[in-house]
Amino acid sequence: MRRRDFIRLSAAFAASVAFPWATQAYAALDSLRVIAPAGPGGGWDQTARAIEEVVRALNLAGSVSVENVPGAGGTIGLSQLAGKEAGNPNVLMVMGLVMVGAILTNQSPATLDQSTPIARLTGEFEVVVVPGSSELKSMADLVEKLKTDTAAVSFGGGSAGGTDHILAGLITKAAGADVTKLNYIPYSGGGEALAAILGGHVTAGISSLSEWEGQIQSGELRVLAISSGDRLQGLDAPTLKEQGLDIELANWRGVIAPPGLDDAGKAALLDIVRQVHDSAEWKKILADKKWTDLYLAGDEFAALVSEENARTTEVLKGIGLVE
Repeated sequence: MRRRDFIRLSAAFAASVAFPWATQAYAALDSLRVIAPAGPGGGWDQTARAIEEVVRALNLAGSVSVENVPGAGGTIGLSQLAGKEAGNPNVLMVMGLVMVGAILTNQSPATLDQSTPIARLTGEFEVVVVPGSSELKSMADLVEKLKTDTAAVSFGGGSAGGTDHILAGLITKAAGADVTKLNYIPYSGGGEALAAILGGHVTAGISSLSEWEGQIQSGELRVLAISSGDRLQGLDAPTLKEQGLDIELANWRGVIAPPGLDDAGKAALLDIVRQVHDSAEWKKILADKKWTDLYLAGDEFAALVSEENARTTEVLKGIGLVE
């Protein structure tokens, strides 16, 4: 045996002893398929394609592809993951807080308990906005209106049961107002919601910061609060917590794997996602897309999913979307 072959084989044996799943992981990741449980162009699709780009750049799998499985707030894709993909160590699926709500509102037969949590990756914080000409100058003003006549205060945002709706419910509850009288008007897109806000058809709007950043910078919209734990650099707006509302909420996105993975398969996927997150390529994508890094992996991510499910269930039951 040539000396270099001996060295290579010795190194491989040492790696298999130190990391018993390593050789199995390499075989399991000859290919990787990333499911985006939504149509092309949205946040989940963009996240899936960003993962694909970095996996390919770092040569972390022999081949990598994205599959779009749209429908029902991601629960069609979740059903596929929990069903025919069970035990498959070559699959990741993008998901997020929106899916937590969609499982409840769509009464999905598949739940996140039928998956293997891998990691939270990114998030966008929510803003509560009013027109620049509004008489409401702070959350205290909005809270006062909610307490006086909850139903008279209308919130405009994205789909029913989504992150915007959840935040509206949390704000109403934290304000001490009647959550059952929450007046939330869902819109199919940020453009429709923006028109409703600027036209005075709703009292306030809720969306991710990036959705209306241009209108905020121009002064067309005033930010009453941001849902982050701390103030964000570049945004002159207080947090909800600063204004007496103990709420922190991010529209986060992460990845899960099919149920039924063995330890080696799970470890391999955890490792590949960790390498993606730690890479310079991923950091550049975050900067370019203005995504906030909220990396949380393994058991800690599983605990977060459980907490978010409990909080979302309580809110959606309170506003009457879930029995």
